[in-house]
Amino acid sequence: MLYHRIIAKFGTSLLTSGTDHLDVHIMAGLVEQVAKLQQQGFEIILVSSGAIAAGRQKLKGVREHKKSTPFKQVLASVGQSHLMHTYEQLFSQHGMIVAQALLTKADISDRAGYLNARNTLLTLIELGVICIINENDVVAVDEIEELKFGDNDNLSAMVANLVDADLLVLLTDVGGLYTADPHHDTDARLIPRVEEIDGQVERLAGDTINHHGTGGMATKIEAAKLATSSGVNVIIADGREPDILVRIGRGENVGTLFPARVNKMESKKRWMLSGLACRGRVTVDKGAVVAVKEQNKSLLPAGVIRAEGEFERGDIVDILDENGSRLGCGISNYGSVDLTIIKGKHSDSIPSLLGYDYGDEVIHRNNMVIV
Repeated sequence: MLYHRIIAKFGTSLLTSGTDHLDVHIMAGLVEQVAKLQQQGFEIILVSSGAIAAGRQKLKGVREHKKSTPFKQVLASVGQSHLMHTYEQLFSQHGMIVAQALLTKADISDRAGYLNARNTLLTLIELGVICIINENDVVAVDEIEELKFGDNDNLSAMVANLVDADLLVLLTDVGGLYTADPHHDTDARLIPRVEEIDGQVERLAGDTINHHGTGGMATKIEAAKLATSSGVNVIIADGREPDILVRIGRGENVGTLFPARVNKMESKKRWMLSGLACRGRVTVDKGAVVAVKEQNKSLLPAGVIRAEGEFERGDIVDILDENGSRLGCGISNYGSVDLTIIKGKHSDSIPSLLGYDYGDEVIHRNNMVIV
């Protein structure tokens, strides 16, 4: 399997077929492909646009107030439930359960928010639930006002980085990156592979904006740059092509491929092991050393001997053995004050000791790097 964990982003122009309402036939085809991929062992998360278009469909006949930002937020609010209801009905035909996550960049930028989102998404993947993510248009003004860095293309790149995806697929209504705008130049040729996103590539993308969506090729290139720099491969392709996701899953060359610039784990290790973001140290006993180092297990409070330094939930901490040797590091689910209270205790006692809990693990195996 070339790719295992895939983030698939569906653009508004694709989901509406360029109209002002959702195209259920197109959506059904995409859902069927996602179902096939999951049956084949792939892990899939969707980032879906279309809420504003769905809201416009539900409020058809209501006069738009000069396309103002507040009214677009109203459309998003009305349309989000309609969009999710459509997905839920389509996925239920394949016996699949869906979940919804509304995110903004602020949610992921915040330490605790980053950790909460990552843990939730990874757990949904483990349960086989298809998570459908959208920018929280009701509060995310950047998305509504069509600013370059507030669109679902870039959100999908952030999600890909968040969950250590192997591939980000940006499905739109064009075949990929072309030498010119294929809508206006019949001589435009598809560029099958882009090794480096430089000024020339960015100029090719231009700053075109879709009529029904918030992003054009320029935002997709920006998203590709973000994703590839964090170890994620990116493909931009035409979502209207038959079985496009299935073909990508089996390694067929379609659309435009932007290969990852660094190895995914190397990127993560460099960030976490650099020590630049380290806020404290956690010393563990011999049993915990075996668990995290040899058995690839999470670090539980029972194995913690002591916590040093002042750190908060979501901070990176070093993991040391009883001799002071560094085993690795990870993102802590508990701050230093809480950890001092629950160290050496069974996970079941966390709620009674703290009055709340953030899970059984001090550091989940998905948020840990062992040297």
